[in-house]
Amino acid sequence: MNTRSRIIEATAALIAQSPSGDVSTRAVCEAAGVQQPVLYRLFGDKDGLLAATVDYVWDQYLGSKRAAEKSEDPLEDLRTGWDSHTAFALEHPNAYKLMFAPALRSMPEAAEEALRILRDVLERLAVQGRLRVTPDVAARMVMTANTGVALALITRPRLYPDTSLSTLVRDAIHQAILVDPATGTAVHAPRAIAATTLLSSLDELTPQTFTPPEAALLGQWLTQIIASAASH
Repeated sequence: MNTRSRIIEATAALIAQSPSGDVSTRAVCEAAGVQQPVLYRLFGDKDGLLAATVDYVWDQYLGSKRAAEKSEDPLEDLRTGWDSHTAFALEHPNAYKLMFAPALRSMPEAAEEALRILRDVLERLAVQGRLRVTPDVAARMVMTANTGVALALITRPRLYPDTSLSTLVRDAIHQAILVDPATGTAVHAPRAIAATTLLSSLDELTPQTFTPPEAALLGQWLTQIIASAASH
């Protein structure tokens, strides 16, 4: 194990054990058996160290998502993704809180990757005509709601003692972005389904004779149709 990895593992262990979720660089250096100049040379500052450590902890979670086989039903994958996200937060509360801490100036790469993985699942739903908003909008709605309920459960356990709240919020947000399974139509505007489905397949369906600006304009029109339909 190289020095950088040893420092990150020591930081992750100290964060997990810390009552407050915070650690000092001195404690990290003592645990890793290095001098502070080495730490600052490798990570720049404490912020850089914490961002690298969050990526390390989250990589274990995202690794399982990368390796997971896609099911035949993307909706099942969407539900599983939500539940595993909440479970990860409950198992690693300090590292999870660090990911979304306003004081952390460096954006961990794991946050962007988690959003990309979620968007991939939503694009599969859109191609099937089961999404009533764009995958980008849906991804942000789902991630915001999932993050919010996870943070509530780990930061205010007395106020939110029942973890089944996560399932209730999950089902509510899915109902807001998905086609109503009982009727086979969108809850508000059926035309949004057609536009969303076409938009999600735009790269495959756009004729080669379309120029990039023309394809971009078509995408803009479809996005406006979706936004207009969802607002009525």
